Amino acid sequence: MNLTPAIQDYLKIIYDLSAQHGRASTKDIAAALEVKPASVTGMIQKLAASQQPLVEYKKHYGVTLTTDGEHAALKITRSHRLLEQFLHEILGFPWDEVHAEAHRLEHVISPRFVERMAAVLGNPEYDPHGAPIPSRDLKVPATTSLCLGDLSIGQRAEIKQVPDDDPELLRYLGENGVVPHAVLTVVEISPFDGNLKIQVDGQPEPVVLGPSITCEIFVEVL
Repeated sequence: MNLTPAIQDYLKIIYDLSAQHGRASTKDIAAALEVKPASVTGMIQKLAASQQPLVEYKKHYGVTLTTDGEHAALKITRSHRLLEQFLHEILGFPWDEVHAEAHRLEHVISPRFVERMAAVLGNPEYDPHGAPIPSRDLKVPATTSLCLGDLSIGQRAEIKQVPDDDPELLRYLGENGVVPHAVLTVVEISPFDGNLKIQVDGQPEPVVLGPSITCEIFVEVL
């Protein structure tokens, strides 16, 4: 099957959602790609029925990648995250702009270009947002599944990964020091709405984050 940019986008989204939830629902895929659920169903059925199926799909049960699908998803994920790191570290793009730029470029660069970027960057394991970069042989570096919202009052943790697809949110997090490798302490948890007040080391004021954000920030307890 010809892996068009649209197919690559689907595989990458399914990979990301599966990494978080074990499988991807058509509803979540549609939301991530900003398309109608009916369009998602049509594409998934096409990918599942190809000569070398890229996904496995069961109605009302979700989508998972086949071995071939995962291989293709990891390749495009490697290109995307290396591009983010290259744009940020070498070209000086702000971290809130690199996701969109990388998405535009990931479908057109050659494998040689990808490996040249990796060499120039020193084969990084993580992108600017802390997401793991698959290696040349498509092995994925270790990550944590503990989210900020799982912490208790008084716990200290190091931020490992933040969401990368919302520029406004990234600017807000960056302005408040909520970035990979920063260390924070949970100061307060609201009993009714689950909001967390955290104090990031080196920042003058604490910041309050809601559960829709804290569930997407991954940390390692110290």
